[in-house]
Amino acid sequence: MVKWAGWVYLVLTVVIVLFQLALVGGAPWGDFALGGQFPGQLPPAIRVVSLVNVLILLLLGTVVAQAAALLNRLRFTFPRYAMWLVVGFSAVALFVNLITPSAGERMIWAPVAAVMLLSSVIVAWQTRKA
Repeated sequence: MVKWAGWVYLVLTVVIVLFQLALVGGAPWGDFALGGQFPGQLPPAIRVVSLVNVLILLLLGTVVAQAAALLNRLRFTFPRYAMWLVVGFSAVALFVNLITPSAGERMIWAPVAAVMLLSSVIVAWQTRKA
């Protein structure tokens, strides 16, 4: 169950990373990010936010992959509580995607965030004493 949940989290992370990278590259999907404040292409200065999101998501994905034993070749390890930080981040992401004024974000990203929260809780709970 832990590996399955870890893979679910990672696949969804890759989807979001690709979306964010598309925004950085100028994709006209601003309606589905940042509360829909920037319809169409994000302004160049705001694209930095998407780039920061990519870095955060890659870090969170790495924590989950390590906790779920999907990445065993790392030369470092995250402390056990790091997985609970991923859970907290996922909970905040779900909340933000539920309250966003953008209907597109609520429709697409809230369910994704809910699945990521659930999968991160499964990994964190089942690996808490490992």
